[in-house]
Amino acid sequence: MTKTSAGLAAALALATGALLAGASPAVAESAAERAVAARQAGFKQIGAAFKGVNDELRARKPDLAVVAAAAARLEGHATQLPTWFPRGSGPESGAETGARAAVWSDAAGFADAAANLRTQTQRLNVLAREGDLAALRKQAGQVAAACKTCHTAYREED
Repeated sequence: MTKTSAGLAAALALATGALLAGASPAVAESAAERAVAARQAGFKQIGAAFKGVNDELRARKPDLAVVAAAAARLEGHATQLPTWFPRGSGPESGAETGARAAVWSDAAGFADAAANLRTQTQRLNVLAREGDLAALRKQAGQVAAACKTCHTAYREED
């Protein structure tokens, strides 16, 4: 067996083993696709936590313990948000993403918007623990405004 045919045989054996193990070269995720998937999962968690806050605040008798738990989750996710946008995971990567290139080209603006969301969710979390419904409802509006500001500048329209 020549070096070339031995190399081809080894490559074929590896590919066959990978296919039998369930891996497929055609569906292998790139680092960018993994980052986008993680980012989307994080935003779903933010959405679920904020929905929990808002649903409870719209209830006839809001359960402040439920609001406080959801607000704490929301703050935790907002704190992580900047890490969800590693370089190379934007539209230039070829991965399907709703993030605009401005996330990276206007990194300072994006960082400011993310910091504002973190600040607004921190305030919501404090107010949830204090139990002031009127202030909580007002602050939920501030969180929504922070979300909208970022979406307008850094997210492609659906």
